[in-house]
Amino acid sequence: MTTHILLMRGVNVGGHNRLPMADLRALLTNLGYTDVATYLQSGNAVCNAEGSPAEVEAQVAAGFEAELSLSVPVLARTAGQWAALVAANPLVHLDDDPKHLHVTFLDGPPLADRLSGLADEASVLAPERIEVVGADAYLHTPGGFGVTRFTPSFLERRLGRVATTRNWRTVLALADLAGAASLR
Repeated sequence: MTTHILLMRGVNVGGHNRLPMADLRALLTNLGYTDVATYLQSGNAVCNAEGSPAEVEAQVAAGFEAELSLSVPVLARTAGQWAALVAANPLVHLDDDPKHLHVTFLDGPPLADRLSGLADEASVLAPERIEVVGADAYLHTPGGFGVTRFTPSFLERRLGRVATTRNWRTVLALADLAGAASLR
């Protein structure tokens, strides 16, 4: 079994896709996952599961449909991948306030043609910054995430990938919950 961090997109946001975390834990347990834990009320879970992140994403999404009649995109990373993405944050030196740092998780690396011009677009939005590394987009939003143009919807359209964002405090808390902090 491998430790996975699961991110559900759009759960308990704006009154949509209501999902008590007890129901999420039960769903994951019913799928045969072990050591299931959730963090906050916004669709974050850590568990041990067999299979690759892509296989776990598909199993959990199918479980949402079958058991809860919800269509929810699921993104997964292993604890090792999570530790690597924490260590790789190219913007962490810009701000010691975790409210200004975020990671948008993508369901895969964007194609090169989708990335072209993003740096130019971002320069217009300075002092906001974005750096895409593989399937992760690191954000620095000194004015706050509530006013950034780099929303998950914008990045989905721009990069052609499913996206969900977590603030840096949540990223680090999930690393701790998954034991990924010790892997850094």
